[in-house]
Amino acid sequence: MKIIGSDYDGTLNHNGIDDNKREAIERWRAAGNVFAIVSGRGVGDIVKIYEEKKFGCDYFVADNGALIMTPDGETISEVRCDGGVAHSLISTLFESGCNRAFVHTDFPCTVYAFEQEDMEKCNYLFENMPAIEWFTQISTILPDFESAQRVTAIIREKFGDKVNPMQNGICIDIVRNDMNKARGLYILAEHLGAGYDDIIAVGDNINDRDMIAEFRSYAMENGVDSIKDLAHYVISDVTELIEKELDT
Repeated sequence: MKIIGSDYDGTLNHNGIDDNKREAIERWRAAGNVFAIVSGRGVGDIVKIYEEKKFGCDYFVADNGALIMTPDGETISEVRCDGGVAHSLISTLFESGCNRAFVHTDFPCTVYAFEQEDMEKCNYLFENMPAIEWFTQISTILPDFESAQRVTAIIREKFGDKVNPMQNGICIDIVRNDMNKARGLYILAEHLGAGYDDIIAVGDNINDRDMIAEFRSYAMENGVDSIKDLAHYVISDVTELIEKELDT
């Protein structure tokens, strides 16, 4: 049994998900292997994508590895960060130029720095945000790549003993300091009784770095140069990866 851990945005969903990709994934799974989505997105987003795009998948590794679930809703692993850091962390994000923070916890929670026209139920202003006992991930969006890079460095310097901030383009995803996509794949492999040599990673962006560096890996040719430099192979499509691995 082999495990493919595939990033979603820019990787599996590069130029859409067509029948060729769906059929390749099914050939991979029919051969006794596992296909997992490994994403910085929250599990709710991944479930919605899975239901809309209708591709085969065995596991969702969400929140950059912090939450692992099956498509039928079984939780395999959940790595929580102490919510005691949430208030000061979000305050620092807002002081650094962010205007909202998405908190992945046991209730829907988006915190805004100031009043917004699109605020909905379960949206809070920072001044009246609820107590956060724990979170699997806090995410935010910056105006541009350079701003995201700057704020990532600020969070790492100030809170690096508690959290791991990961830049993904103009987004920043913040998980517990011992978590990343590679760690999530290790947890999944342990659950399945698989080993290091059974894991294959594919991605395209900075938050894929840990799993690309750790395992036998593929980078998308549309990806950032630093990821392509780390990977063992560069490909144009996930179908190409699956065909190569099935022929090995």
